[in-house]
Amino acid sequence: MSKITNQEVKDRIIDKLRNEGLSVSQVSTEFGISRNTIYGWLGKKAVGDPSILEISRLRKENNELKQIIGGLSLNMERGKKNR
Repeated sequence: MSKITNQEVKDRIIDKLRNEGLSVSQVSTEFGISRNTIYGWLGKKAVGDPSILEISRLRKENNELKQIIGGLSLNMERGKKNR
């Protein structure tokens, strides 16, 4: 059975994804709405250039790259100290 969600709630969720950089999983947990439902809304709103989904994917990728770079930098510093 599907639950109808108020348009205001949908807009708040999409705003959090777009402007606050939260992940779909985080917003799903916060609002108690399934990730598939949220992805469906994003698919309908994903017009223009770039889409909300693309921005969200790029933010996630950027954070992952920052973690990798941080780890590599730390390893390089440790290597210099051990010489």
